[in-house]
Amino acid sequence: MKKILLIPDSFKGTMSSSRICTLMKDAVKEIFPEAQTLSIPVADGGEGSVDAFLEAVGGIKKTVKVKNPFFEEMESFYGILKSEDSTAGKTAVIEMAACAGLPLAMGRLNPSLTTTYGVGELIADALKNGCTNIIIGLGGSATNDGGCGAAAALGVKFFDKDGKSFIPAGGTLKNIERIDMTGLNPLVKKAKFTAMCDIDNPLFGKNGAAYISAPQKGADPKMVEELDQGLQHLALVAGKTESLNSRSKAAEIAGAGAAGGMGYGMLIFLGSELKMGIEIVLDTVDFENKLDKTDFVFTGEGKLDRQSLRGKVIAGVAQRAKKKNVPVIAVVGDAEEEIDDIYKMGVSAVFSINRLAVPFSQAKKTAEADLTATMKDILRLIKVSQMYHT
Repeated sequence: MKKILLIPDSFKGTMSSSRICTLMKDAVKEIFPEAQTLSIPVADGGEGSVDAFLEAVGGIKKTVKVKNPFFEEMESFYGILKSEDSTAGKTAVIEMAACAGLPLAMGRLNPSLTTTYGVGELIADALKNGCTNIIIGLGGSATNDGGCGAAAALGVKFFDKDGKSFIPAGGTLKNIERIDMTGLNPLVKKAKFTAMCDIDNPLFGKNGAAYISAPQKGADPKMVEELDQGLQHLALVAGKTESLNSRSKAAEIAGAGAAGGMGYGMLIFLGSELKMGIEIVLDTVDFENKLDKTDFVFTGEGKLDRQSLRGKVIAGVAQRAKKKNVPVIAVVGDAEEEIDDIYKMGVSAVFSINRLAVPFSQAKKTAEADLTATMKDILRLIKVSQMYHT
């Protein structure tokens, strides 16, 4: 055994991706001390995404004073990634949660008042620092402003029926009469934007941003309805705005409703792509090249189910590893019965770490020990197999 690549998702509510990488690496060292291990913590777009990218590829964390969800000043951050290619532009990673996240609004949750303005300020700082590739994680937001706050921080102007400019929040989207894009930061057009988006909700409607996510951000049923109407109004005005006409169907695009409509805002104001988080991670870390001379890939997630087949970490990793004929082993918390399709995607074997049939509340207490024990058993099996084939 010469090289093992570790790229697990987090086990929600139990272990972070980075922690799982450490536990897996320690197990490999014990059973195959001579093997090289390469750890790639997985960012999901929410809290911790910047740190995961920096740990995976290196770089620096920049701190910046920006506005929090209530327009109050706070210190936030983003990452500028290290690049081996001197001809490629600098890449910035921004997580919405760093200045517009739910924890920052705890105790006063109100998606009719909260803003993404600080996210726009982080983008502006990254552009000023020469970043031309900007990745934004759309996870854990406290907002429902359709990305208008971020757009305003980047120079987009919003006017009401009296011709007064204002910065729309979720509750005032209905007041937008006109959008003026002429003041948009010129550096925006020189940059490529990619949003990490693992949900497929449209902007509005029963499956849209307000109805699906606003209740957990503090909205009651009446507010949910008003927020949804505000998002519909935003899409209507944007559709009549000449510079945004080509993107008038953006409200229907899967993922437009992510992060309180921030997915939509990124589409229409920044011309962003919306991509599955794992695809962005794999592209950013140059995964295909890292597979060279790799004996095994270990991946995993908390629960392997039908959802795992659609753009989640295990499926994304397996499909790319399959092209290079590298075997993939998935170490998971739980696995549903009907997962045969995951093997067709390139997974060689699936192992659950749950050694006893106990409730999640009990299982999570021993998750680290169970993961370590399972990893060691898998590695011992590989070792025995290699002994009989040499």
